[in-house]
Amino acid sequence: MSEPSVTGSEGGKAMSPHLRATLLLACLGQFMVILDVSVVNVALPAIRHGLGFSEQDLQWVVNAYTVTFAGFLLLGGRAADLIGRRRVFVGGLVLFALASFAGGLAQSQVMLIVARAVQGLGAAVVAPASLSILTTTFTEPSERNRAVGIWGAMGGAGGAAGVLLGGVLTDLVGWRWILFINVPIGLAAAFFTTVYVAEGRAPGRSRNFDLAGALTATIGLSLLVFGIVRTSVTGWEAGSTIALLAVGVALLVVFLAIEGRFAKAPLMPLRIYASRTLSAANVVVLFVGAASFGMWFFVSLYLQEVLGYSPIRAGLAFLPMTLCIVAGSVLASRGVLKIGAKPMLIAGMLAQAAGLLLFTGLAVNGHYLSGVLAPSLLVAIGIPLSFVPATICATQGVAAAEAGLASALVNTSRLVGGALGLAVLAAIATARTNRVLRHSGHGAHALHVALNDGFHVAFAVAAGLALAGALVSVFGMPHVAVRKAGHQAQEPVETAA
Repeated sequence: MSEPSVTGSEGGKAMSPHLRATLLLACLGQFMVILDVSVVNVALPAIRHGLGFSEQDLQWVVNAYTVTFAGFLLLGGRAADLIGRRRVFVGGLVLFALASFAGGLAQSQVMLIVARAVQGLGAAVVAPASLSILTTTFTEPSERNRAVGIWGAMGGAGGAAGVLLGGVLTDLVGWRWILFINVPIGLAAAFFTTVYVAEGRAPGRSRNFDLAGALTATIGLSLLVFGIVRTSVTGWEAGSTIALLAVGVALLVVFLAIEGRFAKAPLMPLRIYASRTLSAANVVVLFVGAASFGMWFFVSLYLQEVLGYSPIRAGLAFLPMTLCIVAGSVLASRGVLKIGAKPMLIAGMLAQAAGLLLFTGLAVNGHYLSGVLAPSLLVAIGIPLSFVPATICATQGVAAAEAGLASALVNTSRLVGGALGLAVLAAIATARTNRVLRHSGHGAHALHVALNDGFHVAFAVAAGLALAGALVSVFGMPHVAVRKAGHQAQEPVETAA
């Protein structure tokens, strides 16, 4: 199938049916894989009781997915460029659907965690292929920015909608359906992709996948997360903790050495970071992931375990956030063209920091309207105001042959930040909760007080992470004049910060 051409909306012609279908399918793939980062959050208490998870191990239901997702994203992006974007996208959707089916059937903790990890592998293929399809199909700058903006909106909306959908499904038909629901959607999307999406790959490239780089990155990140998670039991000073963290860091250093000196076709060519815009955008996205992933996790637990919400009520509590993220994504994709990426990034990160800081005021006997709604809306508007312009900056100006790489880097930064951020925040919150419990005795009220104190500390640290992202936006991101339709050059114009 040949690549479809696109006539910009400013030229007065409507988008062709194949282009609309391509945009829809690419965004559906992104929505689905990001949704599965958060869809389990509201279901965590039900999963814990159903399969006997401990509080310490429960976060692996989330992190098994995010760590594998993050670790293999670069490999997925490279595969999309070399094997073919449509072919890789379809394969990732099928793998994701089958792993979801296995997870829904899980009868043990190990089976669920392994299924979630395989889901993450499928997601690592789908996400960069979906963005690569868009950035190579929509070649006119204004249309490409619009398509990437909608794609970014799906990522933000997927995070919020996952919590809502998880609550509804868990309450009505059981937690297993948060996984089963992916099967028909994923298989249908794979079928229609073969019909409507054009194939494409980078011509004349060696099919070297740099498996050593992918494995060292994934294993190193997994050990780092595992070492942080265990600190709530062993402490930071324990020899086993130090050993895990040291080996994890060492493997990540080996990964950088492989990418810089040994790989014939590196997953992450270090030269790409010569672009100050791309580098700053990825750092900002890292902080977005670190701050927001923990927010979904802790707000879900607060609503259910402190306020006593049912899963469906907790899910519905996130509906305003979902709507706000969608609206914010529309504003962000338009605002980048009008006022520039840098002001949008700064505003988005500051909004997240303010919302997370307000979450530190949550009370044991609090109420949704007075305690949760306002900060959740601030964070919700901040996520797309930062993620959408960061994604546009990171991918605009990258050659078509490396579109998969650029998109994979953005997603990797977000998920690495999310996995490490959740591990650190959960360890800090658990340590605080355990310390309070040792001094406050037993009973339901004492447990709620201890949990809430742990959440407060986690939200405060998350606010600090968002503020760090704002500082990177201010001092690290150059002013980028995103070109509109009619400009042939696709490089963003950088000026002094």
